[in-house]
Amino acid sequence: MKIMHPASFALTLGIAVALSACGKKEEAPAPVVAPAPPPAVVAPAPPPAPEGISFVSLTLGNAVGADQVVSVPASTFAPTDTIYAAVATKGAAPSAAIVARWTFGDGQLVDESSQSIAPTGPATTTFHISKPDGWPLGNYKVDVTIDGNPVASQGFDVK
Repeated sequence: MKIMHPASFALTLGIAVALSACGKKEEAPAPVVAPAPPPAVVAPAPPPAPEGISFVSLTLGNAVGADQVVSVPASTFAPTDTIYAAVATKGAAPSAAIVARWTFGDGQLVDESSQSIAPTGPATTTFHISKPDGWPLGNYKVDVTIDGNPVASQGFDVK
């Protein structure tokens, strides 16, 4: 058995300790992270569907203001009056046809006229009839349709 010199022993012991300290350490496993979901694709909201137009009211009178609304509603007229029918609607449509059909007595046609409108909200469409030499006395009626659908009928008198 060979005896080691104390300096050699210390050197060998130091190398042994250093080598044991340099041993590979076990690392903790990395946490499992789920991949981030892809960013959500947000489609733009579709434009609102046109609500269409709907009938609100029919007003008769012998004068209208700048806004086409009847100034003073009436149901009786003088023979020389111009008679106005203001049709109020609400809603929006790219196109709508409003027809006013005026009749006398037992249904004799006095006038029929149509207006095409493209409203984007509340609107008033005005029709009128006039007869400079005077309307015959009696009972009259105006019927209103929107896109062919009857929406209003109102009788009036000429006295």
